[in-house]
Amino acid sequence: MKTTFKNNLLHHLIAKKEEGGFTLIELLVVIIIIGILAAIALPSFLNQANKARQSEAVTYVGSMNRAQQAYYLERNGFTDGIAELGLGIPKSTESYDYQITKSTTAPTVTNQALPAGPADGLPADAAVRAYIGGVALAEVNEETVDDAAGSPVVVSETTTVAVVCEATQPPVRGGATGAQEVGVDGTTGLPTCPATIYFKKG
Repeated sequence: MKTTFKNNLLHHLIAKKEEGGFTLIELLVVIIIIGILAAIALPSFLNQANKARQSEAVTYVGSMNRAQQAYYLERNGFTDGIAELGLGIPKSTESYDYQITKSTTAPTVTNQALPAGPADGLPADAAVRAYIGGVALAEVNEETVDDAAGSPVVVSETTTVAVVCEATQPPVRGGATGAQEVGVDGTTGLPTCPATIYFKKG
């Protein structure tokens, strides 16, 4: 009887090893773990894609700011035409629409990157943030010196100063969707971001 029991046990163990598959429970556990890891990684992955699209806007707005400064030095004024800047920046890309607005009240210009194309009241790419850049004339390096007669005179240098502003939220979360203008600080004359919607980038 002992020999028969041993043979049956060995036969059973060998047969079990040959079957060697996963049980349904084991497969479900693996699928659940993969699902949890994917749920953790997906938002981060999608956020990186938005950051890549937003880097286009930051680059273009910064380039437009620098080109406006050069344009002002050459022509003593700003332009509201993207083509006149000579950068090869299109008016529209897959993610953004670009436009320029000259101020009628101050020597400033606003370069804008707004999320592209309307769809149901929100831009088609509503997950990316809007960017605006501004260039303004400012008096810098003010100092008091004595003139030839010995009287104190305030001397300053006029230059162009630029700023890049990023919307605090994308349009899908209530961020900026329309055109905004860069302001000018009344004391310093430096360009400022619209305080309610934008913050200074960099």
